[in-house]
Amino acid sequence: MIDRLCVDRRVFLAGAAGVAACGTLPIASTTPDGKAWVFDRLTDIGGVATRVEGQPRLIGSPWGKAVQFDGVDDALFIDEHPLAGAATFTIEALFRPDGGAFEQRWLHLASDESEAPAPGGGTPGTRFLFEIRVVGTEWYLDAFARGPGYNQALMYADKLHPVGRWFHVAQTFDGSIYRSFVNGVLQGEAPLAFTPQGPGRSSVGVRMNKVNWFNGAVREARFTPRSLAPSEFRLPKP
Repeated sequence: MIDRLCVDRRVFLAGAAGVAACGTLPIASTTPDGKAWVFDRLTDIGGVATRVEGQPRLIGSPWGKAVQFDGVDDALFIDEHPLAGAATFTIEALFRPDGGAFEQRWLHLASDESEAPAPGGGTPGTRFLFEIRVVGTEWYLDAFARGPGYNQALMYADKLHPVGRWFHVAQTFDGSIYRSFVNGVLQGEAPLAFTPQGPGRSSVGVRMNKVNWFNGAVREARFTPRSLAPSEFRLPKP
């Protein structure tokens, strides 16, 4: 896995002068094909203004530093929606869920555009989400996309994974089908009448309105404005 990550780092630094030892290569925040956020610090994530809430802390991971959240009041707020304007997309992340509350939101990309509540009620807001549902010592993934004319969750309670381990997760959209993956394995899919989202902001470790706090760690996230097949995913699969 380490070698795969080293290769990815060199790919995204193509054109940089010289090649340092793999363990010391910086990771570019804007890649030739999207954006990368590496959580090896508590501010300036991906070169973007970042606000810290609570006391998240840096820990080690198999790939370098990561940020750990306590599930109570730790979060990062980042002044960017990294997929604004994208008509197709892939969101990948390396994270470690550590159990705790049933519903936890750990990545929230929100568009700043206003939107009226859906007919019959519902929360307004155009967004992408990664959440988990914790059941004892296991969890299952909830990937979600919402905007004008679409509102789709990919959540499958029968596809459980153990807490306390690192996982690669992804959600993709190829122009017609929305999909979610854990360690490169398809969790589920659905048609989606997606339209590109506008500029906005993001939260890591909690929902944007500061509920559903995450207990666990996040190492890295990558945002690609096209749909990648599992064989093309940019982050290592633990």
